[in-house]
Amino acid sequence: MTPNDAKSRRMASLSTPTNLTSNATRDIAGALTILLADVFALYIKTKNFHWHVSGPHFRDYHLLLDEQGEQLFAVTDAIAERVRKIGGTTLRSIGEISRLQRVLDNDAVYVTPLDMLAELRDDNKQLAANMREAHSLCDEHDDVASASLLENWIDEAERRVWFLFESGRQGESGSRS
Repeated sequence: MTPNDAKSRRMASLSTPTNLTSNATRDIAGALTILLADVFALYIKTKNFHWHVSGPHFRDYHLLLDEQGEQLFAVTDAIAERVRKIGGTTLRSIGEISRLQRVLDNDAVYVTPLDMLAELRDDNKQLAANMREAHSLCDEHDDVASASLLENWIDEAERRVWFLFESGRQGESGSRS
């Protein structure tokens, strides 16, 4: 294979059979790829907090964040494979994730456990909102399969929000209840 052959193969479009239009494939693949970057960023942030949480509720928070991290990581492959099934391309590197992600990183040396929970709660809430926007796009293009997957992922994100909210609540006296 010559260098020109290799280059043309890299640039060749995917001819994955689909009933979606080329515009639908482009729009949905783009939206899902940005969501994928967000999910990867949220996964790393969740694991960061899982590794660095401390304090009297360490075990509960540590296990909660580990469970949520596993759930987020499981979604990454499903999103990427859906993009490929409809004929799109998706993430290729950490650099691409950093360019596309909307979830803000937290590189602080110390974050209080309650601040960790609140930050992840808000990030998951925003992720659910972004997923709803992608769902609307799928509806617009009659992509029921992607919409159906998004419905499940929205439900999972809302469950994470709920658990993070309840875990971070304080009693009326200001102490943890």
